[in-house]
Order: sequence, then structure tokens, then C-alpha cells
Amino acid sequence: MDNIYIEYIFEVTPKEPATEILIAELGEIGFESFVENENGVTAYIQKNDWKENLLDAVFILKSAAFSISFQHNEIAQTNWNAEWEKNFNQIQVDDLVSIRAPFHVNPNLKYDIVIEPKMSFGTGHHETTHMMVQHLLNLDVANKKVLDMGCGTGILAIFAEMKGANPIDAIDIDAWCYENSLENVQRNNCKNITVYEGDSSLLMDKKYDIIIANINRNILLSDMNIYTNCLNENGVLLLSGFYKEDISIIDAAVSKHGLTLNKTINRNNWVALQYQK
Repeated sequence: MDNIYIEYIFEVTPKEPATEILIAELGEIGFESFVENENGVTAYIQKNDWKENLLDAVFILKSAAFSISFQHNEIAQTNWNAEWEKNFNQIQVDDLVSIRAPFHVNPNLKYDIVIEPKMSFGTGHHETTHMMVQHLLNLDVANKKVLDMGCGTGILAIFAEMKGANPIDAIDIDAWCYENSLENVQRNNCKNITVYEGDSSLLMDKKYDIIIANINRNILLSDMNIYTNCLNENGVLLLSGFYKEDISIIDAAVSKHGLTLNKTINRNNWVALQYQK
């Protein structure tokens, strides 16, 4: 793959919730991958999809409530792995789970997930990944049919298999996510995960015991009806990818389908919600 990408480096003040809104708007106009950092976010779009006035339609850039500056340049995909090695930190959850790259030292916890960090890691929300792993740690997933929607690198699908889930579907619309998930499934010797490239249209007539969706808030709201329809009776829906301030709008969208909020985890103003049908 030798596509050329345009890299935009955004500095955002105050960072929250402006960064989340910015990512959502950029995603709607063709940006594919995002890396959050302490100053804001770096975003990537294929050069073939780029035009000079691309950002004119991004509303938050015109908002007086935030100060957002940016610069852009071309970057080859072949440089991206080096960028990830600089930005990707090992994640440890409750002294039980490690999520690390091959270049990290194995801390020898109960569960060890090894992923190759590439641009398909999506927004790099370590907080949301951390919380979703915490939810899965406390759930009985043995022999449960699981969906990891917006799977990114496949971390959560891989962890679900480690805990005994079977079968597992992992879906992402991004080609890099799809390819990277396939690589990581193989890297972790998983046998029960099927990876698909696509969106929620792939879920027609499918049913799951547990649905994991760690995605942008707007996509969650758009696809909520599909997720709830795909959930078996007494099934569990895990949602993350949004801030504490978004709980009310997410809860309203889920509750109208008859699901009950059972557990909320907070981490650095991010949240992960657990619902039961």
C-alpha cells in the first residue's frame, strides 16, 4: 500500500470536549485516523480525498469557545509505524491485563495481548480501551457470541476470546483496521474471531450475547437501533468512546429500546456504560 496521506496537526485549547467534536467532524469529511496527544490531535486523510478548502465545513474551527490552530503536510504510510512506536504506550488494567506492542517488555500478567501498533489504532483512546477491558474482566463471556464493533486493532475481540468467548465477530469500516485486526488475531493465536471490513449493514439478521462498541458518539447514536436489535434477550451492550457529559444523550437512545444501565466506569472524564437487555 503506497497511498500518500495528508497529516493535519491540530492544537486545541481547551482540549475537552473540543477534541472529540473535532474528531467527529473530521471523520464525516473523510479523515481516516486520529492520534490524540497532550496538545490536541493529529488527523490523517488520503491525498486523493483532500482539497484545499476541505476544512471550511468544520464548524468547531469557527467556534469562539475554543482556540484551534493547525498545520498540514504530506506523509507516506510507510512512516506511520515509526510514529506509532513513539506514541503507543503499554496499557495495564487492574494488574490482570497487559495490552502491549512487541517492543514492550512482557509484565507477565494473567492476560497478555500483543498488538502491532499501526494507524488502525484509531483515536488512541487508552482510557476507553482500559474501561472496556474492565467491563469484560467482570463479565462471564465463556461460550458467548460476541461482536466487537469498530474493532480498531482487535484488542477487545482478542481479550474476549482469551476469556472464553466463542464465536466472535470483529468489524471495522477502515481498511487499515481490518488488515491490522487480521494480523493481531493471528499474532495472539486466536481461533474463534472472524474479522470483517464494513459497517453496521453487515449486522443484518445477526444476533449476539455481548456487543462491544467503542466508537465515536455520533456513530453510536446513528447505529443504536441496529445494535439493540442484534442483541439477544438478557444480552449485554458495552458502549464507550464518549465523555461523561454525553451520558444523558446516550442513555436516552439506549433506554428507549428497553435496555437497563447496570454499570458505569469513569476514567479521565471518559466513560464506559454497561447495559442489559
